Amino acid sequence: MESPGQLLELIRATDGITRSDLVDLSGLARSTVTQRVDSLIDAGFVVEAGEARSTGGRPPTLLRFNSESGVVLAADLGATRARFAVTDLDGSVLDERAMDLLIADGPDPVLATTMKVFDELLDATGMSPNDVRGVGIGVPGPIDFAAGRPSDPPIMPGWHDYPIGDRFRDRFRVPVLVDNDVNIMALGEFWLSDPRPTSMVVVKIGTGIGGGIIIDGHVHRGAKGAAGNIGHIQTDTEAVCNCGNVGCLEGVAGGAALAEEMRAAGYDVENARGVVDLVLSGNPDAVVAVRKAGTRVGGMLAGVINLLNPEVIVINGDIARAGQPLLAGIRETIYHRSTALTTNDLQVRVSDLGDTAGVVGAAVMVIDSILDPAVVDADIESRVGAVA
Repeated sequence: MESPGQLLELIRATDGITRSDLVDLSGLARSTVTQRVDSLIDAGFVVEAGEARSTGGRPPTLLRFNSESGVVLAADLGATRARFAVTDLDGSVLDERAMDLLIADGPDPVLATTMKVFDELLDATGMSPNDVRGVGIGVPGPIDFAAGRPSDPPIMPGWHDYPIGDRFRDRFRVPVLVDNDVNIMALGEFWLSDPRPTSMVVVKIGTGIGGGIIIDGHVHRGAKGAAGNIGHIQTDTEAVCNCGNVGCLEGVAGGAALAEEMRAAGYDVENARGVVDLVLSGNPDAVVAVRKAGTRVGGMLAGVINLLNPEVIVINGDIARAGQPLLAGIRETIYHRSTALTTNDLQVRVSDLGDTAGVVGAAVMVIDSILDPAVVDADIESRVGAVA
């Protein structure tokens, strides 16, 4: 039997739906649908929004999800740069900020800055802490998703087992979800894809390299939340990685490794963005280095493609801005090493969303959680009592 939360799912999937449509879709009696829709309206989840086209008689009233009934705060904390946003309950960005921020500075200063920017975004959008329905945060390392704590993150000194969500939960008294930054990026890419694929792999090539996996529309996190840790797949090199191992992909193809390679060649390059600037200026050494990195990433992805057979591969992160040299190297190796069946209809592309994918994904992660039918039903029951 369709509960209020399940009816809300049907309403959210449309631009407008009538009570009669809900009766047809749910199989419930009209009186039951009316009662449950009324409970959703009373709780603020649904609004009446004009009239549908009449087929004779009085035009029926359209029902829509009330995406303006609250906001979500989202933060995508990368190794050297962060983006923050406030969204409505449809995941649409109302306002956002981006800044340089070193994750290696540690949790206290980074999260203090995050809280400050959240307050600024609320002020800028005319919202208050009472309007916040949830907080989503992504960080560049493995996360114990159930606990919301980093687990031995190699480029996040001082963050291991830190209770990231607690300080935001204490402030806003709402659910706080924390995940790996590439998982939220993958969720954002998936959410904004049109049409949405059933499976997708997103690779972020920034200071390091990480992967996010979408299977059947859901993020695949693995048994311990460490799925997608593709930057530490082994290559045939002797490069020492930040994790302490030798030969990791990240140690030869990540942005930090490429910046070090350019410095060794005599260029004044500080980070991944500096490498991309050289590529975009036509520097031949940088172009060769990025293309070679692309072939290494493509070799790793060939194995992922043969294993998972995704519909779409999306490349994001600072190095993705290098464009064609990177993408050409990736595609060349993918199509050389993957089976024909897995690549027949495979899309391999650079993200059109850039940094926005992460904050959208962080917001969507929260929205999916707080609008889960069981959560909505519990919320309605706490407000108005159980609905028959």
